[in-house]
Amino acid sequence: MRLTAIIEREGNGYVSLCPELDIASQGETVEEARDNLREALELFFETASPEEVRRRLHADIFITQIEVPVG
Repeated sequence: MRLTAIIEREGNGYVSLCPELDIASQGETVEEARDNLREALELFFETASPEEVRRRLHADIFITQIEVPVG
């Protein structure tokens, strides 16, 4: 399954989020945060019931950029 990973710096590390399932993880590097999120997602799919997956899965996620005037 192809899912979205949003990774952002937080303090001295990185936080990773999968918005489709609202599952997050973290790591000291971008790669570690991504890998830890992948592991968290794999564990979720191993343990979650099909009902829980359906309930949590948000299929229509759109990531884009917008411009707003500042100042």
